[in-house]
Amino acid sequence: VFIERRGFLEEAPGVVFNERSLLVAVKNIARRLGSDISEEKPVLDSRLPDGSRVAAVIPPCSLTGVTLTIRKFNARHLGMADLVCIGTLTEDVARSLDSAVLSRKNILISGGTATGKTTLLNILANAIPKDERILVIEDTAEIQIRTPNLVRFEARDADGSLPAVTIRELLKASLRHRPDRIILGEIRGGEAFDLLQLLNTGHSGTLSTVHANSAAQALSRFTTCVLQSEMELPYRAIKSNIADSLHLIVHIERRPGRRFVSAILEVQGYNPESDLYSLTPVFVRKEEP
Repeated sequence: VFIERRGFLEEAPGVVFNERSLLVAVKNIARRLGSDISEEKPVLDSRLPDGSRVAAVIPPCSLTGVTLTIRKFNARHLGMADLVCIGTLTEDVARSLDSAVLSRKNILISGGTATGKTTLLNILANAIPKDERILVIEDTAEIQIRTPNLVRFEARDADGSLPAVTIRELLKASLRHRPDRIILGEIRGGEAFDLLQLLNTGHSGTLSTVHANSAAQALSRFTTCVLQSEMELPYRAIKSNIADSLHLIVHIERRPGRRFVSAILEVQGYNPESDLYSLTPVFVRKEEP
């Protein structure tokens, strides 16, 4: 059993589960959540009642035995001042991001796994004026926004006789609910095309996240996701539309014991002749000695 504290994984001394007890616990969790985990369906990815994420894989797919991972979220709602205090970003960056949200910039947050993308997305979303109607779309509900006019959509996997409801379907339905802002929890595939369509039809102030190793790579990842939509669009046309739609790329990294915003790039255009985006650094964190 390992627990992450202050950014470091450490073993929990004296805490041991035998295989059978852990399997029973995982099955009880799945049943409580209205799901199932078995040899026929050995993967569980769901949300606990307190909002924590729970993921499990059992044999035969998990070769080391039953594997259970729970990601708990901070019970206290963090704000921009908290991120400044712990060194995730500077005061100048905080003011710049607050201004970008109020100016209705379309912002894409990039980073690796567990870098804090959702935490930063939460904080930026809470900077949206309270008189605006916010519509949140997620695979699994994680985003926590304190606003009176909030609409939340969650995708659903196929379950027995119930068909799947995809992020793409929810995005297409979103405009019928008169949102002032659309927040997409994470871009993973073809839904990037539908989001691009929304952004290109005048919808501004959108926030989302994507897995990428750098701010510049986030644009490549976004392009790849659009191509997964199987829409027959010219490659350069896709990149041109992305450049017209996205305004800021905020990249966040994780190092042992800390998470921090390492770069913010402003997207100013795309040159089809050179096949390059025009990117202006708004902020680049200097490496510490």
